[in-house]
Amino acid sequence: MGSYDGFGTFGKSWFISITRDIVNRDDFKSMTEEKKKVGGGIGVVLFRDGKFLFGKRHDDLIKADSALRGEGTWCIPGGKLDFRESFEEGAKREVLEETGIKINKIEVICVSNEENQYAHFITVGLFSDDFDGDPQVLEPDEITKWEWFSPDNLPSPIFIPSGHVLENYLKKRFYYNWDGPSS
Repeated sequence: MGSYDGFGTFGKSWFISITRDIVNRDDFKSMTEEKKKVGGGIGVVLFRDGKFLFGKRHDDLIKADSALRGEGTWCIPGGKLDFRESFEEGAKREVLEETGIKINKIEVICVSNEENQYAHFITVGLFSDDFDGDPQVLEPDEITKWEWFSPDNLPSPIFIPSGHVLENYLKKRFYYNWDGPSS
């Protein structure tokens, strides 16, 4: 004899079916979906000899590994913050993990609000021109190569959050709010 599931003789699937008919389908969908949350990330502008460091994100969506989508674009080093990690600690960790570069001094330069149909992130931009080492591809499944670019010869296309951090730096602007592509 089976165990009682609390839904009577018709079972759980019958209950869900009836509930969908009684409750507006959109309301039911929102009741059953996980609530979306805003993510926190960092982007680091590394500057050496008049050039900025950019990495080429993998062309494969899964390997490029970003909720904001960015496969095939160029990005500055960065990523998601770990729990209880300062912006500076997160930046140093991400740059070291991704490139092997050890940052000596770093400063927060900007914040931007990134949102599209896939995700919503607050990106904190940081800047350093005081670091040791040369970039190495340490996460080849995500970033396929690192290259230095002058401000007048930037790569294309640039990952949207990276572009905003770099633009904020160049324009000496602290905050940027992006609502997604214009229609």
